[in-house]
Amino acid sequence: MILMEMEGAESNVREKEASLLVKKAQQGDEEAFLALFQSIEALLYRTAYVYMNNREDALDVVQETACRSFLSIKNLREPKYFKNWAVRIAINCALDEIRKRKKVISMESLPLKEHLEAEEDPDLSLSLSLLDLLKSLPERNKTVIVLRFYHDFTLEMIAEAMGLPLSTVKTILYKSLKKLRVTIGEDLYYE
Repeated sequence: MILMEMEGAESNVREKEASLLVKKAQQGDEEAFLALFQSIEALLYRTAYVYMNNREDALDVVQETACRSFLSIKNLREPKYFKNWAVRIAINCALDEIRKRKKVISMESLPLKEHLEAEEDPDLSLSLSLLDLLKSLPERNKTVIVLRFYHDFTLEMIAEAMGLPLSTVKTILYKSLKKLRVTIGEDLYYE
């Protein structure tokens, strides 16, 4: 019980600190923005990687996200939503890059050596299989799945981040999970 109270208090301090940093960044404090951005950089990279499927393109998306978010942080109305706002920018940057390049990376385009390594490493094989499954979904559906299961966003947070009604997010999530169940032929359980 005491540990849970300490974690709750620690989280509250982090939220207040983040809100303070956002306000400073909105006033032009570059160091405050850098501290904020570095705190979520790994999260943004993972999000970008799901869309771009390679390290270099994902890093480019993170860099573009940094630029766009720095230039538009003054437009952020609620400092407590900085993380959601930045993830949404990262997703939009990734989608813009995909549209711009009209680039689709298929597993067949990877060198044979990588295929063999994936077969030897079950974790790598599993992650590649999950990426393949996500590729089978439309972008909006993929975004909902990524935010929910990769980033532990609540459905309300996803609705806010994507600018969609909560009921639409729920529908997208459940239809996507159903499609994935059919694709893999197994039951996926959603709590």
